[in-house]
Amino acid sequence: MTTQYQVIVVGGGHAGMEAAYISARMGVATALISLSKAHIGLMPCNPSIGGLGKGHIVYEVSALGGLMPQLCNDTYLQARMLNTSKGPAVQGLRLQIDKYAYKKRAQEFLAATPNLTIIEGMVDGLIVDTKREKPAVTGVSVMHEGARTEYYAASVVITAGTFLNGVLHVGKEQTSGGRVGEAAVGGFSNVLHELLGVKLGRLKTGTPPRLRATSINYSVLEQQEEQKLEYLFSFDPPIEGVAEKMPCFIAHTTKETHDIIAQNIHLSAMYSGNIKGVGPRYCPSIEDKIGRYPDRFSHHVFVEPEGLGIDEVYPSGLSTSLPYDVQVAYITSIPGFEHAEIVRPGYAVEYDFVQPTILNHALETKNVSGLFFAGQINGTTGYEEAAGQGIVAGINAALKAQEKPAFILDRSESYIGVMIDDLITLGVDEPYRMFTSRAERRLILRQDNVFARLMPYGYALGTVDQEVYDRFLAEQESVRRASSYVLRHKQGLAYLALQQLVFDDAVAQAAHREVCKVLETETISGRALLQIYAAVRYDGYIQREESEVGKLKHYANLAVPVDFSYFGIQGLSFELQQKLARYKPGTIAQAQLIPGMTPAALSLLIYHVRKTLGMIE
Repeated sequence: MTTQYQVIVVGGGHAGMEAAYISARMGVATALISLSKAHIGLMPCNPSIGGLGKGHIVYEVSALGGLMPQLCNDTYLQARMLNTSKGPAVQGLRLQIDKYAYKKRAQEFLAATPNLTIIEGMVDGLIVDTKREKPAVTGVSVMHEGARTEYYAASVVITAGTFLNGVLHVGKEQTSGGRVGEAAVGGFSNVLHELLGVKLGRLKTGTPPRLRATSINYSVLEQQEEQKLEYLFSFDPPIEGVAEKMPCFIAHTTKETHDIIAQNIHLSAMYSGNIKGVGPRYCPSIEDKIGRYPDRFSHHVFVEPEGLGIDEVYPSGLSTSLPYDVQVAYITSIPGFEHAEIVRPGYAVEYDFVQPTILNHALETKNVSGLFFAGQINGTTGYEEAAGQGIVAGINAALKAQEKPAFILDRSESYIGVMIDDLITLGVDEPYRMFTSRAERRLILRQDNVFARLMPYGYALGTVDQEVYDRFLAEQESVRRASSYVLRHKQGLAYLALQQLVFDDAVAQAAHREVCKVLETETISGRALLQIYAAVRYDGYIQREESEVGKLKHYANLAVPVDFSYFGIQGLSFELQQKLARYKPGTIAQAQLIPGMTPAALSLLIYHVRKTLGMIE
């Protein structure tokens, strides 16, 4: 059996799959080591992918040639574009997924990927060469069926998910495990602690009870309207088009629901003190919602199918660690759920994570060469955040093995770059989740222009096929020509129609006709039309954004005088004045790393430093 590879990926969740797939796509001999081959690609929580901010990440994974968007194409049940009443910068594609088909397709896809070997076992140690000037990882030790094997590689990517010292909580009951039915990994946290010299923290996440689909009264629930969409996350539209295969519904909690939870909240593992880890503020348990908002008597519950022909639904919004009998009581108090049967109770899982400030922008540890981390072990939550880190870690692990320079995404060019920059500079004190509001440059980080931003990187890395890239170049030329024409003729019909594109279907059709006349073609894609719309509608704003990005890069190495005073700068918050005075950054680039620093604040700082240095009047 081969024990020598170039890259080893530990963990078969969404970060691990992405890292292993992209590494192998780059022509690098890669091993994916998972506790269970049968659980690779499992969706243990919400059976959906995308949404606001999160959907941007999936699009970026697609532009880089990643795996998740391809799996979504084959396994989605419903597709919705969120925030359609607003501009394209804050819209988000969200797909309901057949979780069983997704796992099956993921395993088939990975098994058929050249240069990739899948190994079953538990990684219980790292092999490190400490004789080098900087310690370097050279492999891992794996236990399987009582036997230990050592596997060697130039790069190792750790994507341990929720398995490090994982503990499952249902009321007062505690069980060791990374997920229901799967064992936790016990000793590896100590290995990381001794190697990295840092103490691991604890975080918490959870899931709602799963309900028997046929026990729900759908007649009293609100059915979500089907949307007509042209694309999913991939560059090319699905061959058979986008069509809803199963609907989703919306239920609502009631005052009775909230009273039941409030009366029993002391029995929740979170409130009883059994859980020490911090839970996600933006995806709270139902008991957290009741505790935080006691005056609110109704919350949305999204009733989502878990698969075609599967008699099971996921009631999103009801995550809990309350005892089973309390779960039954509050579930059956919800209209439409009066006779609902719980197939599996909800639970919370507490696990170890590594503070991501130990990483650089390539997601490599700063003090051990060749060791990368991605996914929930870095303090994030969500399949999409995991995949975004996984693809970057996998690319850089492969480049490291090939002795090539690292691949770094800037926060001004991608949501993945925003996420990684946030993680490694700010660290986490709660599970990190992506939102469009985290991206200062979201006007130029849209879904419609994601391929223009990142596909050239994927092509250069060898992870985007030539045929796809040729179609991309043709589309970009159409966007360039049409945008240029419309901006030169600002009173033309195309210009007027594009000004209102996102708000009216009839107007969108008119804009499409006018742009096709400009290009002398019969049709163009909806994605191209949105890019043209954004170029026209936001022309001045985009130019200003790009100017700001350029200015920050230009002045990154501008030295800040040692005796520079930050107090009294108009427009700079007092909090930032205090932080700058405390950290005393030597350059603008160092100032940019200070927690809470914004692009607007950096622009002010650049101006006043230049003025102090006599660079401007």
